[in-house]
Amino acid sequence: MAATVPMSERAAQWGRAWGARARDWEENERQQLPTYEEAVRRAGIGEGQRVLEVGCGTGVFLRVAADRGADVYGLDASEALLELARARVPEADLRLGDLEALPYEDDTFDVVAGFNSFFFAVDLVGALREAGRVAKPGAPVVIQVWGRHDRCDLEAMKEVARPFMPPRPPQAPPEPDLSAPGVLEAIAVEAGLVPRSSFDLGWAYEYADEDALARAMLSPAGLGDLVGPECEDEVRSRIVEALAPCRTPEGGYRLENEFHVVIAGA
Repeated sequence: MAATVPMSERAAQWGRAWGARARDWEENERQQLPTYEEAVRRAGIGEGQRVLEVGCGTGVFLRVAADRGADVYGLDASEALLELARARVPEADLRLGDLEALPYEDDTFDVVAGFNSFFFAVDLVGALREAGRVAKPGAPVVIQVWGRHDRCDLEAMKEVARPFMPPRPPQAPPEPDLSAPGVLEAIAVEAGLVPRSSFDLGWAYEYADEDALARAMLSPAGLGDLVGPECEDEVRSRIVEALAPCRTPEGGYRLENEFHVVIAGA
């Protein structure tokens, strides 16, 4: 059992959602290796470093970092995802918790990373401030978000999924467009971090056929469970139709996407 700290209801809600179809999500996360390997390279992750991933999912990034000799730690709001991460990275220190209240002491980690995770916080600035708090002074904080909308094939799927996602709390600030130039960097500065470098990275998710695509697209945030059994077939069909331009001549699917990454100093 993972070590646990109290979570907000919002974090617990996301944890239940992401854990609903954990094994289907794992198939997606395995394909994110290009991002993880580039982050490891650019952040200089290596032997003996203490590395924390916030929103560690099924542990694919932690496996890469551990294989480079790092001592790895992961936090996620989903126990189901952590169970898969424990199998993949048994040497990792994994905790069930809230990215807005990290259960670690100040100045603990040589690297803190979050891949498409920090923006699930109600208070993004606060979540990044927490990442900076637990990082050692000057240590890199790796922040990945989606890239430009016109360079992400998954935008078509997100348009279908968006109405079913849990609404933001009334007191939450409006969601910024993190893909817009300079927006993520400005938020990092507001959180007390010092942006050092940024880069865009493009790669593709690939699926063998329509069934594999549909299972993968219904897994993020437990979308298939969020829409409910009465709507799942309809939503599935709408997603497949929206992604028809990504169908390959062989009958598979290739979804090209761009990601934006900022590496900031704590």
